Amino acid sequence: MPGARRSLASPVVSGVLCPCGSPRAAAAAAPGSGAEGGGGGNAGSCGRSLCEASEQDRRLRALFQKLDVNRDGALCIHDLAVGLGRLGLHRTELDLLKIVKAGDKDLDGQLDFEEFVHYLQDHEKKLRLVFKSLDKKNDGRIDAQEIVQSLRDLGVKISEQQAEKILKRIRTGHFWGPVTYMDKNGTMTIDWNEWRDYHLLHPVENIPEIILYWKHSTIFDVGENLTVPDEFTVEERQTGMWWRHLVAGGGAGAVSRTCTAPLDRLKVLMQVHASRSNNMCIVGGFTQMIREGGPRSLWRGNGINVLKIAPESAIKFMAYEQIKRFIGTDQEMLRIHERLLAGSLAGAIAQSSIYPMEVLKTRMALRKTGQYSGMLDCAKNILSKEGMAAFYKGYIPNMLGIIPYAGIDLAVYETLKNAWLQRYAVNSADPGVFVLLACGTISSTCGQLASYPLALVRTRMQAQASVDGAPEVTMRGLFKHILKTEGAFGLYRGLAPNFMKVIPAVSISYVVYENLKMTLGVQSR
Repeated sequence: MPGARRSLASPVVSGVLCPCGSPRAAAAAAPGSGAEGGGGGNAGSCGRSLCEASEQDRRLRALFQKLDVNRDGALCIHDLAVGLGRLGLHRTELDLLKIVKAGDKDLDGQLDFEEFVHYLQDHEKKLRLVFKSLDKKNDGRIDAQEIVQSLRDLGVKISEQQAEKILKRIRTGHFWGPVTYMDKNGTMTIDWNEWRDYHLLHPVENIPEIILYWKHSTIFDVGENLTVPDEFTVEERQTGMWWRHLVAGGGAGAVSRTCTAPLDRLKVLMQVHASRSNNMCIVGGFTQMIREGGPRSLWRGNGINVLKIAPESAIKFMAYEQIKRFIGTDQEMLRIHERLLAGSLAGAIAQSSIYPMEVLKTRMALRKTGQYSGMLDCAKNILSKEGMAAFYKGYIPNMLGIIPYAGIDLAVYETLKNAWLQRYAVNSADPGVFVLLACGTISSTCGQLASYPLALVRTRMQAQASVDGAPEVTMRGLFKHILKTEGAFGLYRGLAPNFMKVIPAVSISYVVYENLKMTLGVQSR
């Protein structure tokens, strides 16, 4: 036919999954389900007859057997490389490794038939989400204009002519590999079947819409200064939009920390002064602070806590961008382990740069009424009496705390994200505000719980004023002393007010961030 294009993919790949997208159809026809015999009038959960579901199972088995080159009943990377090559689907070794890792439930390094079917079903669900996010007109087809708009939402500008080239043909595998046409019939649009057939055995990792909705942002500010920085698109960096995001995030953090400052100061007091003999409770702590310095004393140390947001955010962002280049990835968005590495290093660099302000914040929060006239007076007093080294007390436990906090925070967030997507993402990857806030709150709480003992030791070391003739307190010595005198519970003094501030801090940050973005002209995706 004139204008028609030929896909090099074998027909056995086309239509191996139900066109309605239901994973149940294949399961209905699985061995032992009683579906093989047909019952032509019966319908599966997707509306297809069971004989059609049985035909789908036959196709899956035929595809599996074609890929199982060495006939051992399992697919390894070599099997996939040779088998897909015979079908005209050329994939890199990294792509094949991702396919095996994604479906390998028993971790034996290969896929049996059941694992292969589950991989295709899960993968098709992701592909359907991407297809629906690209199908802006909701007409069941993707055209050049929709590709242009979708890429523009990601910060990538292309012309309509370039989008048409994407539709016309895609070169798979290596650049010298064969050309596979996604638009098989030359209509300059892609329907669901064409989209699915092309991507079915390709490991799509970073689904654009999921990235945009679920980007783990620094707006979830709980005052712990350990969050992984935002990732900005090329367009955001080129147009200068990134600094508006940082300003909005900084303003949100300032308002959030100011609103929760009384709880933060109470946490510091309980970390330093609470013990078995001085069992400070929340109500008693607030009463003691107000009695000693009045209501204004509840905000002691907040000024320096807000002041350090700007330099820390800027240094962290710049360091993160440089570390990304050093890692040498060609991905716009880093993978989870790369984000953890780059974010942890960037956090360590930023914390090292502003750490004297951390010590000042602790000393200001613990000061008595009239002890210092202000931040500068406090800094001069520490410098003259204790020397420059005093500004780096607690530095080691602070650095050690970055890894468990950032690692667990990111891991929990990704786990919750994936759980939500698997269970609830049917027509859209948009989780909504409350789901995002809940995931951010839970992940941050878990991260703090893991790193809290190190944070407590850091605060006690920061608060320790040098006394002539007194031995220098070390991290190991302080850990031993707390465990000996207070037990393991002593490492979690002040945890209650710390957790009490998480939900309001995250909620206030989000609301202020969204409003500041609108004021600064940043469009929400």
